[in-house]
Amino acid sequence: MIDLFNDVPAFVAAAEAGSFSAAGRQLHLSRSAVGKAIARIEARLGVRLFNRTTRAQLLTDEGRAFLARCVRATAELREGAALLEAGRRSVHGVLRVTMPVLYGRLKVAPLLLRLADEYPELTIELDLRDRRVSLVEEGFDLAIRSGSIGTTVGLSSRVVGRHATVLCAAPSLLERLGMPSSLDELGRYDALVYHRDGWSEPWAFPGEDGRMQLIEPPSRTRAADLGILLDAAVSGRGIAWLPDWLIEDALGTGRLLRLLPDLPARHHDIHLLWATATVVPARLQVAIAALTAAKEQAETALPCAP
Repeated sequence: MIDLFNDVPAFVAAAEAGSFSAAGRQLHLSRSAVGKAIARIEARLGVRLFNRTTRAQLLTDEGRAFLARCVRATAELREGAALLEAGRRSVHGVLRVTMPVLYGRLKVAPLLLRLADEYPELTIELDLRDRRVSLVEEGFDLAIRSGSIGTTVGLSSRVVGRHATVLCAAPSLLERLGMPSSLDELGRYDALVYHRDGWSEPWAFPGEDGRMQLIEPPSRTRAADLGILLDAAVSGRGIAWLPDWLIEDALGTGRLLRLLPDLPARHHDIHLLWATATVVPARLQVAIAALTAAKEQAETALPCAP
Protein backbone atom coordinates (compact mmCIF):
# COMPACT_ATOMS: atom_id res chain seq x y z
CA MET A 1 0.00 0.00 0.00
CA ILE A 2 2.90 2.37 0.76
CA ASP A 3 4.27 1.77 -2.75
CA LEU A 4 0.84 2.60 -4.13
CA PHE A 5 0.78 5.92 -2.29
CA ASN A 6 4.28 6.75 -3.50
CA ASP A 7 3.22 6.22 -7.13
CA VAL A 8 -0.03 8.22 -6.95
CA PRO A 9 1.58 11.65 -7.67
CA ALA A 10 2.91 10.31 -10.98
CA PHE A 11 -0.55 9.04 -11.93
CA VAL A 12 -2.27 12.32 -11.03
CA ALA A 13 0.33 14.38 -12.90
CA ALA A 14 0.03 12.17 -16.01
CA ALA A 15 -3.78 12.28 -15.91
CA GLU A 16 -3.86 16.07 -15.58
CA ALA A 17 -1.14 16.68 -18.18
CA GLY A 18 -2.42 14.04 -20.62
CA SER A 19 1.14 12.87 -21.23
CA PHE A 20 3.73 10.78 -19.42
CA SER A 21 6.47 13.06 -20.75
CA ALA A 22 4.78 16.23 -19.44
CA ALA A 23 4.21 14.57 -16.08
CA GLY A 24 7.89 13.60 -15.96
CA ARG A 25 9.00 17.18 -16.61
CA GLN A 26 6.69 18.40 -13.83
CA LEU A 27 7.97 15.83 -11.33
CA HIS A 28 11.59 15.90 -12.55
CA LEU A 29 11.32 12.24 -13.59
CA SER A 30 11.92 10.46 -16.87
CA ARG A 31 8.97 9.42 -19.06
CA SER A 32 9.93 5.83 -18.34
CA ALA A 33 9.84 6.35 -14.56
CA VAL A 34 6.33 7.79 -14.81
CA GLY A 35 5.20 4.87 -16.96
CA LYS A 36 6.63 2.35 -14.51
CA ALA A 37 4.90 4.07 -11.55
CA ILE A 38 1.53 3.87 -13.32
CA ALA A 39 2.17 0.25 -14.32
CA ARG A 40 2.78 -0.61 -10.67
CA ILE A 41 -0.54 0.98 -9.67
CA GLU A 42 -2.37 -0.93 -12.41
CA ALA A 43 -0.77 -4.19 -11.28
CA ARG A 44 -1.61 -3.48 -7.65
CA LEU A 45 -5.26 -2.61 -8.41
CA GLY A 46 -5.75 -5.11 -11.23
CA VAL A 47 -7.24 -2.51 -13.61
CA ARG A 48 -6.11 -0.50 -16.62
CA LEU A 49 -5.95 3.25 -15.89
CA PHE A 50 -4.87 4.52 -19.33
CA ASN A 51 -5.54 3.60 -22.92
CA ARG A 52 -2.13 4.22 -24.44
CA THR A 53 -1.65 5.38 -28.02
CA THR A 54 1.43 6.58 -29.83
CA ARG A 55 0.30 10.21 -29.37
CA ALA A 56 -1.45 10.32 -25.99
CA GLN A 57 -2.49 8.50 -22.85
CA LEU A 58 -6.25 8.61 -22.29
CA LEU A 59 -7.91 7.72 -19.01
CA THR A 60 -10.17 4.70 -18.89
CA ASP A 61 -13.44 4.82 -16.95
CA GLU A 62 -11.64 3.16 -14.06
CA GLY A 63 -8.83 5.68 -14.41
CA ARG A 64 -11.24 8.65 -14.21
CA ALA A 65 -12.91 7.18 -11.10
CA PHE A 66 -9.54 6.56 -9.45
CA LEU A 67 -8.32 10.06 -10.35
CA ALA A 68 -11.32 11.67 -8.66
CA ARG A 69 -10.57 9.76 -5.46
CA CYS A 70 -6.85 10.55 -5.64
CA VAL A 71 -7.50 14.29 -6.10
CA ARG A 72 -9.94 14.32 -3.19
CA ALA A 73 -7.57 12.35 -0.94
CA THR A 74 -4.62 14.60 -1.86
CA ALA A 75 -6.66 17.70 -1.04
CA GLU A 76 -7.63 16.25 2.34
CA LEU A 77 -4.01 15.38 3.10
CA ARG A 78 -2.91 18.92 2.25
CA GLU A 79 -5.70 20.38 4.36
CA GLY A 80 -4.75 18.14 7.28
CA ALA A 81 -1.09 19.11 7.00
CA ALA A 82 -2.06 22.79 6.87
CA LEU A 83 -4.18 22.41 10.00
CA LEU A 84 -1.34 20.71 11.86
CA GLU A 85 1.11 23.36 10.72
CA ALA A 86 -1.24 26.13 11.83
CA GLY A 87 -1.69 24.37 15.17
CA ARG A 88 2.07 24.10 15.56
CA ARG A 89 2.44 27.83 14.97
CA SER A 90 -0.48 28.78 17.21
CA VAL A 91 0.54 29.29 20.82
CA HIS A 92 -2.11 27.53 22.85
CA GLY A 93 -2.64 24.70 25.30
CA VAL A 94 -1.08 23.95 28.68
CA LEU A 95 2.64 24.52 29.30
CA ARG A 96 3.81 22.56 32.38
CA VAL A 97 7.18 23.64 33.76
CA THR A 98 9.13 22.32 36.73
CA MET A 99 11.91 24.35 38.37
CA PRO A 100 13.82 24.92 41.63
CA VAL A 101 11.77 26.82 44.19
CA LEU A 102 13.63 30.09 44.73
CA TYR A 103 15.31 30.41 41.33
CA GLY A 104 12.01 29.58 39.69
CA ARG A 105 10.07 32.13 41.70
CA LEU A 106 12.60 34.94 41.29
CA LYS A 107 13.99 34.40 37.80
CA VAL A 108 11.81 32.07 35.72
CA ALA A 109 8.19 32.53 36.79
CA PRO A 110 8.06 36.27 35.91
CA LEU A 111 9.18 35.51 32.34
CA LEU A 112 6.66 32.72 31.85
CA LEU A 113 3.81 34.74 33.37
CA ARG A 114 4.51 37.44 30.81
CA LEU A 115 4.11 34.78 28.11
CA ALA A 116 0.64 34.06 29.47
CA ASP A 117 -0.15 37.76 29.13
CA GLU A 118 1.13 37.78 25.54
CA TYR A 119 -0.73 34.63 24.43
CA PRO A 120 -4.32 34.52 25.74
CA GLU A 121 -4.81 30.88 24.67
CA LEU A 122 -1.77 29.69 26.64
CA THR A 123 -2.18 28.19 30.12
CA ILE A 124 0.87 28.11 32.41
CA GLU A 125 1.32 25.47 35.12
CA LEU A 126 4.41 26.07 37.27
CA ASP A 127 5.70 23.34 39.57
CA LEU A 128 8.27 24.70 42.02
CA ARG A 129 10.25 22.03 43.85
CA ASP A 130 13.92 21.33 44.50
CA ARG A 131 13.48 17.62 43.81
CA ARG A 132 14.33 16.62 40.27
CA VAL A 133 11.46 15.00 38.40
CA SER A 134 11.09 12.84 35.31
CA LEU A 135 9.76 15.05 32.55
CA VAL A 136 8.14 12.32 30.48
CA GLU A 137 6.78 10.18 33.31
CA GLU A 138 5.33 13.13 35.22
CA GLY A 139 4.04 14.98 32.16
CA PHE A 140 6.15 18.14 32.15
CA ASP A 141 6.95 20.07 28.98
CA LEU A 142 10.03 21.84 30.32
CA ALA A 143 12.44 21.67 33.26
CA ILE A 144 14.93 24.20 34.58
CA ARG A 145 17.93 22.67 36.35
CA SER A 146 21.12 24.06 37.82
CA GLY A 147 24.49 22.35 37.72
CA SER A 148 25.17 18.92 36.25
CA ILE A 149 22.21 17.43 34.40
CA GLY A 150 23.60 13.89 34.21
CA THR A 151 22.16 11.47 31.65
CA THR A 152 19.79 13.12 29.20
CA VAL A 153 18.79 10.24 26.91
CA GLY A 154 15.63 11.26 25.03
CA LEU A 155 15.95 14.86 26.18
CA SER A 156 17.10 18.04 24.47
CA SER A 157 18.91 20.68 26.50
CA ARG A 158 20.10 24.25 26.27
CA VAL A 159 22.18 26.39 28.62
CA VAL A 160 20.20 29.53 29.46
CA GLY A 161 22.19 30.94 32.34
CA ARG A 162 25.19 30.72 34.61
CA HIS A 163 25.60 31.65 38.23
CA ALA A 164 28.37 31.73 40.80
CA THR A 165 28.19 30.56 44.39
CA VAL A 166 29.62 33.23 46.68
CA LEU A 167 30.88 33.43 50.26
CA CYS A 168 29.13 36.19 52.19
CA ALA A 169 28.28 37.47 55.66
CA ALA A 170 26.51 40.36 57.36
CA PRO A 171 28.51 43.42 58.47
CA SER A 172 27.33 42.84 62.06
CA LEU A 173 28.96 39.39 62.12
CA LEU A 174 32.20 40.70 60.65
CA GLU A 175 32.33 43.51 63.20
CA ARG A 176 32.30 40.89 65.95
CA LEU A 177 34.58 38.26 64.44
CA GLY A 178 36.56 40.14 61.81
CA MET A 179 37.00 39.56 58.07
CA PRO A 180 38.62 36.23 57.10
CA SER A 181 41.78 36.43 55.02
CA SER A 182 41.86 32.81 53.79
CA LEU A 183 39.78 29.66 53.54
CA ASP A 184 41.68 28.25 56.51
CA GLU A 185 40.04 30.87 58.75
CA LEU A 186 36.46 29.86 57.94
CA GLY A 187 36.49 27.34 60.77
CA ARG A 188 36.10 30.10 63.37
CA TYR A 189 32.70 31.12 62.00
CA ASP A 190 29.40 29.30 62.28
CA ALA A 191 28.33 28.28 58.76
CA LEU A 192 24.82 28.40 57.35
CA VAL A 193 24.62 25.20 55.32
CA TYR A 194 22.21 23.89 52.68
CA HIS A 195 21.10 20.48 53.97
CA ARG A 196 18.59 18.16 52.29
CA ASP A 197 17.71 14.48 52.53
CA GLY A 198 20.19 13.99 55.35
CA TRP A 199 23.14 15.39 53.39
CA SER A 200 24.97 18.72 53.49
CA GLU A 201 26.68 19.89 50.33
CA PRO A 202 30.39 20.70 50.89
CA TRP A 203 31.55 24.17 49.92
CA ALA A 204 33.71 23.88 46.79
CA PHE A 205 36.32 26.36 45.58
CA PRO A 206 38.44 26.09 42.41
CA GLY A 207 42.12 25.59 43.23
CA GLU A 208 45.15 26.77 41.32
CA ASP A 209 45.73 23.24 40.02
CA GLY A 210 42.20 23.08 38.59
CA ARG A 211 40.92 20.76 41.29
CA MET A 212 38.09 21.65 43.66
CA GLN A 213 38.95 22.32 47.27
CA LEU A 214 36.11 20.98 49.41
CA ILE A 215 35.34 22.47 52.82
CA GLU A 216 32.82 21.27 55.39
CA PRO A 217 32.69 24.20 57.85
CA PRO A 218 31.26 23.78 61.36
CA SER A 219 27.56 24.52 61.37
CA ARG A 220 24.73 24.81 63.88
CA THR A 221 22.21 26.09 61.31
CA ARG A 222 21.17 23.95 58.37
CA ALA A 223 18.17 24.21 56.07
CA ALA A 224 16.81 22.76 52.83
CA ASP A 225 15.61 26.24 51.86
CA LEU A 226 17.99 28.86 50.44
CA GLY A 227 15.65 31.66 51.51
CA ILE A 228 16.03 30.67 55.16
CA LEU A 229 19.82 30.65 54.79
CA LEU A 230 19.71 34.10 53.19
CA ASP A 231 17.62 35.53 56.04
CA ALA A 232 19.93 33.94 58.60
CA ALA A 233 23.00 35.39 56.88
CA VAL A 234 21.51 38.89 56.74
CA SER A 235 20.67 38.68 60.45
CA GLY A 236 24.32 37.92 61.27
CA ARG A 237 23.86 34.30 62.35
CA GLY A 238 26.76 32.98 60.30
CA ILE A 239 28.64 32.96 57.02
CA ALA A 240 26.95 31.54 53.93
CA TRP A 241 27.82 30.17 50.49
CA LEU A 242 24.93 31.26 48.30
CA PRO A 243 24.08 31.81 44.60
CA ASP A 244 24.81 35.32 43.31
CA TRP A 245 21.29 35.70 41.88
CA LEU A 246 19.89 35.20 45.39
CA ILE A 247 22.14 37.67 47.21
CA GLU A 248 22.52 40.38 44.55
CA ASP A 249 20.07 42.71 46.28
CA ALA A 250 21.60 42.15 49.73
CA LEU A 251 25.09 42.78 48.33
CA GLY A 252 23.91 45.89 46.53
CA THR A 253 22.36 47.38 49.68
CA GLY A 254 25.24 46.41 51.96
CA ARG A 255 23.21 43.97 54.08
CA LEU A 256 25.73 41.32 53.05
CA LEU A 257 29.43 41.62 52.20
CA ARG A 258 31.38 39.29 49.99
CA LEU A 259 34.12 37.33 51.71
CA LEU A 260 37.47 36.58 50.09
CA PRO A 261 36.59 38.51 46.91
CA ASP A 262 39.85 37.50 45.20
CA LEU A 263 38.98 33.83 45.56
CA PRO A 264 37.76 32.25 42.28
CA ALA A 265 34.05 31.47 42.50
CA ARG A 266 32.50 28.18 41.53
CA HIS A 267 30.14 28.52 38.55
CA HIS A 268 27.11 26.44 37.60
CA ASP A 269 25.26 26.30 34.30
CA ILE A 270 21.47 26.60 34.25
CA HIS A 271 19.85 24.24 31.76
CA LEU A 272 16.52 23.91 30.02
CA LEU A 273 15.43 20.32 29.38
CA TRP A 274 12.57 19.05 27.23
CA ALA A 275 11.63 15.78 25.57
CA THR A 276 13.25 15.38 22.16
CA ALA A 277 10.63 15.44 19.39
CA THR A 278 10.50 15.93 15.64
CA VAL A 279 7.93 18.70 16.04
CA VAL A 280 8.18 21.03 19.02
CA PRO A 281 4.82 22.61 19.98
CA ALA A 282 4.60 26.37 19.62
CA ARG A 283 3.92 26.82 23.34
CA LEU A 284 7.26 25.17 24.09
CA GLN A 285 9.07 27.06 21.35
CA VAL A 286 8.07 30.47 22.72
CA ALA A 287 9.04 29.47 26.27
CA ILE A 288 12.49 28.31 25.16
CA ALA A 289 12.93 31.48 23.11
CA ALA A 290 11.91 33.73 26.02
CA LEU A 291 14.30 32.08 28.48
CA THR A 292 17.13 32.11 25.92
CA ALA A 293 16.55 35.82 25.25
CA ALA A 294 16.69 36.50 29.00
CA LYS A 295 20.12 34.83 29.13
CA GLU A 296 21.39 36.99 26.26
CA GLN A 297 20.14 40.14 27.98
CA ALA A 298 21.75 39.13 31.27
CA GLU A 299 25.09 38.59 29.56
CA THR A 300 25.17 42.26 28.57
CA ALA A 301 24.92 43.35 32.22
CA LEU A 302 27.68 43.31 34.82
CA PRO A 303 27.42 40.28 37.12
CA CYS A 304 26.80 41.07 40.77
CA ALA A 305 29.51 38.69 41.91
CA PRO A 306 32.32 38.40 39.33
